[in-house]
Amino acid sequence: MFDLVLKGGRVVDPAQGLDGVMDVAFQDGLVAAVGSNLGDAQDSRDCTGLVVTPGLIDLHAHVYWGGTSLGVDPDDYARQSAITTLIDAGSAGPGNMHGFRRHVIERSDVRIVPFLNISFAGIFAFSAEVMVGECIDLRLLNPRVCLEVAKRDSDLVAGIKVRIGGGTSGINGIEPLRMALEVAEHAGLPLMAHLDNPPPYRPEVMRALRSGDILTHCFRPFPNAPATADGRVHQDVLEARQRGVIFDIGHGKGSFGFGTAMTMVKNGFLPDVISSDIHTLSIEGPAYDLLITMSKFLALGVPLAEVVRAATINPARAARLTDRGTFRVGALGDASILNVAKGEFEFVDSLGETMTGPERLDCAGIVLGGRVWHEQTNQDLGNS
Repeated sequence: MFDLVLKGGRVVDPAQGLDGVMDVAFQDGLVAAVGSNLGDAQDSRDCTGLVVTPGLIDLHAHVYWGGTSLGVDPDDYARQSAITTLIDAGSAGPGNMHGFRRHVIERSDVRIVPFLNISFAGIFAFSAEVMVGECIDLRLLNPRVCLEVAKRDSDLVAGIKVRIGGGTSGINGIEPLRMALEVAEHAGLPLMAHLDNPPPYRPEVMRALRSGDILTHCFRPFPNAPATADGRVHQDVLEARQRGVIFDIGHGKGSFGFGTAMTMVKNGFLPDVISSDIHTLSIEGPAYDLLITMSKFLALGVPLAEVVRAATINPARAARLTDRGTFRVGALGDASILNVAKGEFEFVDSLGETMTGPERLDCAGIVLGGRVWHEQTNQDLGNS
């Protein structure tokens, strides 16, 4: 007898090419079976009319709640957005990763996997009133110490994070990226690079990134946008993708533009990963959460299966997490249960521009470790 069976939902698992009405069973915290008319279970849930996906993974979030000024409560946010794994994008650095582990990661229900910031203090001054880029002062960047912590916490740290640009590295330009790349190389980890307004300029950054490294905020508006003025994709961006660089949305407060996104999608350049860059400023808009960010791509005409791919198996692979992002038997028993609301929904980008779409993804329930962790009381997700 299974511990839990989700019955009759539209199962969308791009990693296995699944998209159809079927059941998903869980046993001992893992995926046990996917198919029709599965056996008895201690707990069965009717998911008729709902979409069932592998547990959603937000590759770019900030959830060092209470330890940084930008962190949101991880469990509250995950329940809002049907997320089972949060990848924290460099909130903590070598000087406070131990606090992040003990006081947030180990105490949270949702799975949290951090990228380690090259800055000793992590992202330490981020609010509406105070905004100081952590890479503006190179005294805060010590590659040797960063590498030591990456190795010490190798059971936890999935990669190295660096923020560069006019607002984050200032006159230091690309130098923090070069320092972070050296740490990532010696640690055997991927790098996630944030790029905001120049300097540095996008082509220089694109040339520096390796296969498996992640460019977040990849559909940012001008300047440093990936799209040309005449509606094409910049050659350096195309070459980076061909080389294996991973392109992540990282919506956030100021890093996603509909104009850029429409141009990229029109050219067939879909993001590898759709993520929210949720923090204390973006959670009130325009990002709101991962589901709203995913819904914007439905409004842009991206098929549901591709949107789900960009929030399940692709972020799992980007963070080198081989045990999730799919309903493969033996994978972690995580699932997101979604309602595809129909109507007329207005979405807004980082510039205040709006787009209307006929669908919006809402959280109907979450399975974490093979058990129902959260379900919306206004959804028909009933025992059977």
